[in-house]
Amino acid sequence: MDALKRAHDPASGDAARRSSVRLEDYIEVIFELIKEHGRARPGDIAEHLHVSKPTVTKMLQRLAGASLVVYERYGREVELSEGGRSLAEMLYHRHGVIADFLRQLGLEESKVQIDTEGIEHHLHPDTVEKLAELSAFIRDNPEWWQQFEGA
Repeated sequence: MDALKRAHDPASGDAARRSSVRLEDYIEVIFELIKEHGRARPGDIAEHLHVSKPTVTKMLQRLAGASLVVYERYGREVELSEGGRSLAEMLYHRHGVIADFLRQLGLEESKVQIDTEGIEHHLHPDTVEKLAELSAFIRDNPEWWQQFEGA
């Protein structure tokens, strides 16, 4: 019970991590749009996150204020700053580790994506790295994992 109480304590840092979930979603989407299309536009961000353009504008201003993006009001494109790119690469790594782990468990791809989105913002970086190690172990030792499949 104490662990649950600590997890919800604003002083624990977990509340701050929860408040950054949306910020991380924006950075991830911007990164993916740039990778896929060579650019990220506010309208595309709004479409991917199912929010209004004014909502995107407010967040882009916040991200620019935090030096994570380069964005001018009424600008057509958004760029990641060096710090934003570094954060995006960490988020991309985390997403990939979690998705890989869930695939190792044999989940359908649609479930992998839904669960990854639900989990990724709530794991400590050390936990993500342990999942990466476990995934690698499972991949490198399929005979070990087979004993648990269908159990």
